[in-house]
Amino acid sequence: MRLVSIMALAIATGFAVFGVAMSKTNPTQNEYEEYAVQQLTQYLKTDVCKKTSKLIENLLNSSCSKMVDSANPRMREVISKTTDRQDFILFSVYRTDLTLGSWLPGYKFETVGAFHNFYTYSAEQQ
Repeated sequence: MRLVSIMALAIATGFAVFGVAMSKTNPTQNEYEEYAVQQLTQYLKTDVCKKTSKLIENLLNSSCSKMVDSANPRMREVISKTTDRQDFILFSVYRTDLTLGSWLPGYKFETVGAFHNFYTYSAEQQ
């Protein structure tokens, strides 16, 4: 009987330590914004810029990658305004609805943040 009590106490202590660790490492809104800007920048440079014709780059006198880099502060502002964070103390869920106008497709992202990391589990084009 004593062994069962010790095991139960050890398991409860383990869950408590795990919960405290999760709550201490729950990412903030600013950390999510940095992550989202990094992911969006990478997507634009690897997918969108490669599809951009050289004619457009010549007309704008700038490379696509440079334009993406220069838009970084604006991207963070847009992500900040279009993101809803649900804080569950142990982890957070971020929902970002990027709809920039009727002439561009919109995107919805859902991301969970825990242990100072992010996992985007849903990304839909509207």
